[in-house]
Order: sequence, then C-alpha cells, then structure tokens
Amino acid sequence: MSTSIDTSFITSYEAKVHEVFQRQGSYLKDAVRVKDNVVGSTAVFQKIGKGTATTKARHGTITPMNQTHTAPSVTLADFYAGDWVDKLDEAKVNINERDALASGGAMALGRKVDDQITTALDATTQTVITLTVTSKAAILATAIEFAEAAWDNDVPNDGQVYAVVTSRYWSQLMTIDQFQRAEYVSAEGMSLMKGPMVGKGKWKDWMGIKWKMQTGLPGAGTATAKCFIWHKMAIGYAVAQAAGNIAGQEAVAADITWHGDRAAHFVNHMMSGNALLIDDTGVIEGNLNDTTAIATS
Repeated sequence: MSTSIDTSFITSYEAKVHEVFQRQGSYLKDAVRVKDNVVGSTAVFQKIGKGTATTKARHGTITPMNQTHTAPSVTLADFYAGDWVDKLDEAKVNINERDALASGGAMALGRKVDDQITTALDATTQTVITLTVTSKAAILATAIEFAEAAWDNDVPNDGQVYAVVTSRYWSQLMTIDQFQRAEYVSAEGMSLMKGPMVGKGKWKDWMGIKWKMQTGLPGAGTATAKCFIWHKMAIGYAVAQAAGNIAGQEAVAADITWHGDRAAHFVNHMMSGNALLIDDTGVIEGNLNDTTAIATS
C-alpha cells in the first residue's frame, strides 16, 4: 500500500467533505443567526433591545427610543472527527469508498454543531413549561401552552420561530389530530414530504412554529427531558474563516497523514465554531417525562 497521498486527492476529498457538510451536516445551523468567516478566536453578535415608536407635536422634537445595545460574544472551539483507515488506496480509486469516508466525517462535524446549538438553547433562564403526556388532551393543552409562552414573551411571529422535540415527544404529538391531520395542518405545513425546508431537512409548520424531531436533546429518553422553542435571532452560531485546502469555503478542513507504526493513514476532519444564547427571552424550554408510554386516549 502506498504511504504517500497526492495533494490533489486531499483537495478533492476536502471538497467532498465540504459538500456533504453543506448538504447533510447540521440540521439546526440554518435555524439560528450565523456569522461566517470569523477571524480570530472570538465572535461578537450585536443585540438591540426593543423600542417603541412615539408621536410628536408639529415642529416638536422626537423622543429617542433609547434602545439598549449589547454585544454578547462567544469563543470559538476547534473540534475534530478523525479515524484510522487501513486501506486508503481503495478510497483513492473508488468513489463510493471516498464518499463514505467524507460523509462520516462531515456528519460527525454536523452533529457537533447541533450539540453546540443545543447547549446554547439549554442556557435559557426563561419560564419552564411542563409538557404533560399522560393523555391526548393533556398533550394538546400543554403543547399549546408551550407555544403560547413564546408569544407571551413577545417573540416575533415572523416565520422564524422553531421548535425541537425528542423522538418520544414527537410520537406523543402524532397521537393528536391537531398536529398530524391535514384538516388542522395544511398540506404545505405537513412534515417530511411537504413541510417547509430549513437547511438540511423538512420541518412541520404548526401554530406558526416550525417543529422538528431532534436527537441529542438534554435528558432525552429520561424523566427529565427538555424540548425548546426559539426565535432564529435568539441564538447565534459563529464559524471560523476557512482553514483548509480550498480558499473561500466554510471552515471544514481535511487532513490525511501516514503513520508507519500503525501501517495506516489517519483521516481527520476539522472545523472551528461555537454557539451562544443572544436573547434569553427568545428561547422557551419545555420539560417532560420522556419515558411515559405513548398516549392512546
């Protein structure tokens, strides 16, 4: 087996990793406020408070809104997805093998991005809504209360409000007609086949909120599971300037090195980024017992 890797192969491989990451990587990044091509280790997001318009008398002065301006910042984190490959020569000549390697690395980076966004969502200190799942009536009532809490917080109803829920809670929601029947949710709002496209997947449009089942939420599968509703502008994600072999691309890089002591190549995928909570009032947390049996009545 050859121990040398042609530079052109590394470049084309990295391009494939980038392509897969863009197409299938993070499911949540496009549902938050993104700052690309950050130079340095820190990114700053501007937060402007709410203002109220006023009237004035003829020739009178205009009362300033005096909106608060803050600049929350986040420190970028480097993270890696690498593995040993004994038969890299197959990937050099076999497109399917190469794509499988690239997909595994890109998807691992995407999951890390989603984990960082979930951590930022979990930093909210807003009122926690208890999502009761012991009956269909309770599921509907508390899901409505969950959504209502966002509107009560003056979250803009502008089509940029999202919700992620555990797989069990999604199954609970699917037991109620109001969530899963076209009589209540238009065909355009149904999930999977006809729901609104956000980033890498379809979301269900219900009550003015885009809903999605998401793995990796805090406490999923336990008695203390968490779900979240948020406005896109309430969460930020910063991505470092490209550091790989292809100029102008998002900071998804690949590196392939030979290690003689292992008689194998190490294929590493890298990026730098992090998420932060920008506006605490724009995130609502819902808690539930994720071990409860699926409601039947």
